[in-house]
Amino acid sequence: MDSYDALKLENQICFPLYALSREVIKLYTPILDRLGLTYTQYIVMLVMWEKETILFKDLATTLHLDSGTLTAVVKKLEGSGWISKRRTPNDDRSVEVKLTQQGVEAKKEAVEIPLRLAENFKGDIEDLIQLKKLLDVTLERLNQDKTGR
Repeated sequence: MDSYDALKLENQICFPLYALSREVIKLYTPILDRLGLTYTQYIVMLVMWEKETILFKDLATTLHLDSGTLTAVVKKLEGSGWISKRRTPNDDRSVEVKLTQQGVEAKKEAVEIPLRLAENFKGDIEDLIQLKKLLDVTLERLNQDKTGR
């Protein structure tokens, strides 16, 4: 075994995760285009449809997005009328993000997105379910390492 085998692309866990992520986003793109959303906007809206109101910092934490990236996405969604944001009354440093009526209406159209994505998947849907479970566990463990919990 070569001492540089660890550096081969085929031996990296990061590469198949990266490549899979790109392929999944490609599957989402034509579906999301109908709603005028990018993938990043879509995951923000998933949280908003679930929570309806959330602090900006909690939204960033939930989505594993840095403040700069999320600020641009929130600004775009706000410009589209899907969400609004405002400083919280009790703490001027905190920003609250809220779903608008237009955002609520968009949820009715978006409800079909997961089904459409599943229809485009070529393989056993059970494989995807297992993969999601493994990814959830792995992500949770990585987050525990960061927080010390």
